[in-house]
Amino acid sequence: MVRSSCLCGDVAWETDGPLSWLHHCHCGRCRKFHGSGFASYLMAPAKSVHFTRGQAGVARYESSPGFSRAFCSRCGSPVPGDPFEEQLFLPVGPMDDDPGLRPEAHIFAGSKAPWVEIRDGLPASEGFPAGVPAPSHPDLARPASDRVVRGSCLCGAVAYEARGEPLRAWSCHCSRCRKARGAAHATNLFLPLDGFAFMRGEGALASFKVPEALRFTQVFCRTCGSALPRTDADRSVVVIPMGSIDGDPGVRPSRHIFVASKAPWFEITDDLPQDAEVPA
Repeated sequence: MVRSSCLCGDVAWETDGPLSWLHHCHCGRCRKFHGSGFASYLMAPAKSVHFTRGQAGVARYESSPGFSRAFCSRCGSPVPGDPFEEQLFLPVGPMDDDPGLRPEAHIFAGSKAPWVEIRDGLPASEGFPAGVPAPSHPDLARPASDRVVRGSCLCGAVAYEARGEPLRAWSCHCSRCRKARGAAHATNLFLPLDGFAFMRGEGALASFKVPEALRFTQVFCRTCGSALPRTDADRSVVVIPMGSIDGDPGVRPSRHIFVASKAPWFEITDDLPQDAEVPA
């Protein structure tokens, strides 16, 4: 039995499998929804997946014809969505147990974020590989790059712009980030707060702060569940989920943090510095 739960703990589910095909998806819709460089999913028979609590609190957004993405309406964590031919794509980030699988492939690699490098040697395909019972749709458009960081949610209700010299871009492997983003890790860009503004949809934002955390807050679109920027007035910064960025921000991740909490199914294959927790 493999158990999973959202960031706030309201929604939980489990599966007794069999589990198969753990993979990383780089399509624009996954990046927007998860706020990460890629999403990580595995497949399980739909009849083997059962919500153990909180199913009434699950929200859905139809991101492409006939397919809805699901998320906890309280904290924004991705949760199991719609099945394809009696199979479910399960987000691996929220799993509380090791599924016992390791990644096999990258899909929609032709749509990957410009700041993501694929260096693990796994097969990479332009879309779904043959035999996967799911349709492919055209990727989201990307605007031309300039010195302004622009981003938006999957449904388009929320958009933002950020100016100023980037402070840092780090990938965090803590369990909270994995649950919040439903991914192997979060990658966040830190920019000065005085150069940031929501261009539309600020009223569509929801947020959830982990009660026992000093700062950890998940901000997301109420309609589509996409992870979105969090403003931190105390530190005068804005924390931007890099998956929400449209185009190339001109910044690349420079460090992995909280690698002591890394998911057992994910391997770090780049040469960036790693910290067990957060650097002093």
